[in-house]
Parts: sequence; C-alpha cells; structure tokens
Amino acid sequence: MTGFWTDKQAVVTGGGGLLGHHVVEQLRQAGCPRIFVARRSDYDLSHETAVTRLFVDAAQARGGAGKFVVFHLAGLNGGIGANQARPAEFFYQNVMMNVMTLHQAWQAGALRCVAAGAGSGYPQAALQPLKEESLWDGYPQAETAPYALAKRLLDVQGNAYWQQYGFVVVTAILGNLYGPHDNFDPATAPVIPALVRRFVAAAQASSAPVAIWGTGRATRDFVYAGDVARGLLLAAEKYERSERVNLASGVDTSIGQVAHLLAAITRYTGEVAWDTTRPDGQATRRLDVSKAARDLGWSASTDLAAGLSHTVDWYRAQAALESA
Repeated sequence: MTGFWTDKQAVVTGGGGLLGHHVVEQLRQAGCPRIFVARRSDYDLSHETAVTRLFVDAAQARGGAGKFVVFHLAGLNGGIGANQARPAEFFYQNVMMNVMTLHQAWQAGALRCVAAGAGSGYPQAALQPLKEESLWDGYPQAETAPYALAKRLLDVQGNAYWQQYGFVVVTAILGNLYGPHDNFDPATAPVIPALVRRFVAAAQASSAPVAIWGTGRATRDFVYAGDVARGLLLAAEKYERSERVNLASGVDTSIGQVAHLLAAITRYTGEVAWDTTRPDGQATRRLDVSKAARDLGWSASTDLAAGLSHTVDWYRAQAALESA
C-alpha cells in the first residue's frame, strides 16, 4: 500500500470527523506525502462555492499538478432522534454535499473518489446478511429513510459518472462506525458514542439508572473506524471501475450486548432502564463482507470489546482535557 500512495495527494472531506481522523492517520502510515484535509469549519460542502474553493485550494497545495484521490467522508450524521427531528435537513445536506463533491472531483481530474455510504441505506426487508446487490431491492427503515436514501444516491451517481466519463467512484457501504474522535454530542450522537457518554458519566457519579431507547434487542453491525479506514485505502488502491462494497464487521450485536460491555468497561454497577416507548429502529442489520475479503483482502480486525475500550479511554482523556 505504501508504494501506491507515495506519489499522490489525498483530499479528505469530513477530515475532522470520526472516519476522517482515522483515514488521515492511515494515509500518513502509508507514506502519502500530501494530505489535504477539508473540515466543515472551513468548507461547507452543501454550497457550491465552498466545493469549488476546496478543489482550488487542494490544487494549490500540490502545486497545480500531480495525481490525487478524493475520500468523500463528509456528511450530516446522527441517531434516530436527530433523524426524526430534522429529516429534510438530513436529506438536503447529504444530497447536496455528495452531488457537488463527486462532480467537482471529476472536473478537477481526480484519479478516483471513495465515498462513505451507509448501511442504513439497505432495504428494511432485505435478506440478512445484506449483500451489495440488494441495495435497491426496497425502501429503507422509515426513521432514517431521508438520510439513507441520500447516501444510497452515491451509488447512482458513481455508476453514471463511470458510464459517461470513466470516472471511478467507489461507494463504501459502512456498518455502524464507532471509535475515538466520534460525535459524543447528546443531541446528535449515534448509539455507541451516546452510550459511552452515559455510562462514563454514570460510573463517575454513581447516578440513577442509565436510560436507553428501545428494548435493547435490535442488532447492528458495529465496526471500528480504524478498520474501515484501512478498507477505504485498499478500495482506492485496487478498484479500477465504480463499485459498491460493504465495509463492516459481518457480526450482528444487540444494543443490549453493547450496554453490557460498556457497563463492564466503565465499571458501572447500577441499573439500565430501557425506554420501550422509544423506537428500536430496524430490528437487525448485518452486512455481508465477502466481497471486501475477495476483492480487497480486507476484514475488520478489532473486536467489539477492544474497540469499545479504546473509545472509552479516548473519551475519558478528552473529557479530562476539556475540564482542565
């Protein structure tokens, strides 16, 4: 992998987010000499002028010439509550970011673009484990459908640009990501960072029961962000045409199991209160990762207990820094 990256620039949108941090770290380890990191604070990619400025700035950073690969990881993400409260925003922001970034990556002469899709884009009724060819077989779960369909459209755009322009767009359909640098904002955090925050706080304060939405029976395919970042680099290196590929653990784990692990990791000995008036979301979601193994030689290598421990340690360290 090092030889592929040593003469290229990588442009990473969403570089300040969970996956972006891990992709930048992997690129550095792979010997990429020029990494242009685009953060939302500098480039609001839902506006065309900001997307244009991004690619102008990236070209200037590499001296106006040279090969470059785009990792499009920027997106508006959140848990079920945030999706239900702001469905139009989740749809609009993601559609606009995706359409304009992929289009201008092609216009700017990128070698290829690897874009982060979402496992929630799969049809709610699709057979498990979810295979790439079933992406368009039905409607996704209702609670997150606007976000999920915006992400699913990456696949349409990628195929269209391959057919007309020969531009390679790899849509990586991701399991439920977690890890250091996640979004721990209680208003918008996905399930694992939200639970990490609650269990750490409860363990420190010996507080009342940890409240969790749903029954705890719903399962998800949780995957460590560092493992996915490694898969994204391999996809950029190996795919020579537009593709969709699952990057996930291939294991379904219930929310109840995650809560049990976090209680043990944080040494929380109190109760967990399941709010069954709140939705579970899709009952189960597990991705088939055989294509990634076959095409890329990739599989997730971080087990959930280890990944959660890393995440809790990072979150505690960040909280200590912020309170210092």
